[in-house]
Amino acid sequence: MSLSSEKLLIFTRYPTAGSTKTRLIESLGGEGAADLQRRMSERTVAVARTLPADLEVRYFGGSREQVSSWLGDAIRIQDQGEGDLGVKMARAFAESFAEGYQRVIIIGADCPSLTAAILSEGFTELKDRQMVLGPAEDGGYYLLGLTRSCPALFEDQPWGTSGVLDNTLAVADKLGLEYRLLEKLHDIDRPEDLARMPIAENTGHRISIIIPTLNEEENLAATLKHLSSEPEIEIIVADGGSHDKTPMIAESFGVKVVHAPFGRGVQQNAGAAAATGDILLFLHADTLLPRHFASSLRSCLVEPGVVAGAFSLAIDLKGSALRLIEKGANFRSRFLQMPYGDQAIFLRKETFTKAGGFPEIGIMEDFALVKKLRRFGKIEILEQKATTSGRRWREKGILKTTLINQVMVIAYLLGAPPTSLASWYRMASRARS
Repeated sequence: MSLSSEKLLIFTRYPTAGSTKTRLIESLGGEGAADLQRRMSERTVAVARTLPADLEVRYFGGSREQVSSWLGDAIRIQDQGEGDLGVKMARAFAESFAEGYQRVIIIGADCPSLTAAILSEGFTELKDRQMVLGPAEDGGYYLLGLTRSCPALFEDQPWGTSGVLDNTLAVADKLGLEYRLLEKLHDIDRPEDLARMPIAENTGHRISIIIPTLNEEENLAATLKHLSSEPEIEIIVADGGSHDKTPMIAESFGVKVVHAPFGRGVQQNAGAAAATGDILLFLHADTLLPRHFASSLRSCLVEPGVVAGAFSLAIDLKGSALRLIEKGANFRSRFLQMPYGDQAIFLRKETFTKAGGFPEIGIMEDFALVKKLRRFGKIEILEQKATTSGRRWREKGILKTTLINQVMVIAYLLGAPPTSLASWYRMASRARS
């Protein structure tokens, strides 16, 4: 049992696309609404953890394992249980007081204006009165604190309507409860509420695709044409000094072109710096993304615990040997959570920044970034396939290309300097098959 006399409970929902924040789906889409729920919940937990009160998250939807993976093992979590919202809240208060707590506050996770100062004020007010309420502008409340169990406060309430606050205060008056109202705040339940959110919370789900190039005139047009039908994406070609028509082709498609010193890591970092989306996808110029890739990756990144993802690999050449290579690559990337760059790695921009971007090394920059990302959470590999050009296997031979790739990985893991690996890779690639 904790020595604290105060307990803070957060009521939230596991962010599943299509069943979370349903009134916002029309404006944000299913994935966008779920992602907003995830971000607001994480923000609320972060604010709550700054207080000395014991913290517990009561969740609805998802399994205990999913919620624990999302919010971390250090936070006490518990299923909200059966019943409507009133039954769940009454039970949470009763169980908390039975544990010996003297002051208990319940908050939701959809009030981005809620601060630690307001929460602290709520606990302070409960030292002198039996109830504290944080009124919401829609007629409900974002915070309720009590010093004893009061089931009558939750009976016959018109949950989800503008009459909840007034009804609660009327019941409190009948019970003779002394209470205090805190600052009125807005919560986020309806499309019109989105305009009141901080810009950082209400930007969405724009995807920026960064394509590093060097003399890719043979492949770039097909890749850009393939992307042109997808709405709400930004395409950035990060060119490393092409001597052919690559920049001209990019400009003819109306995409943004940035110039950087040659090197995939350097180029991709430059593209990411110019990106305006909050999701980044790094795409090789000779790789085609699957249909509906945007909705798939948004759904993937909504899943709690997932920090990045990639697509399964497909090679655009026929042959049983290449099918074996595909199977091996897809097994490796799923089992080890280690996709390569030709599988179109994607992640949130904030995660990319947290990881420090791509290391600006001569080779293996994708491998090195993914290794860092694995420390933050799960790397998800989607079933949908990104189809990459088979030119390496066609030009160098299947066996040679496979051996070079495996030797590079092993040497990198054994600590070989990236500069040496880059030199060796160039020599091996130029050697006759």
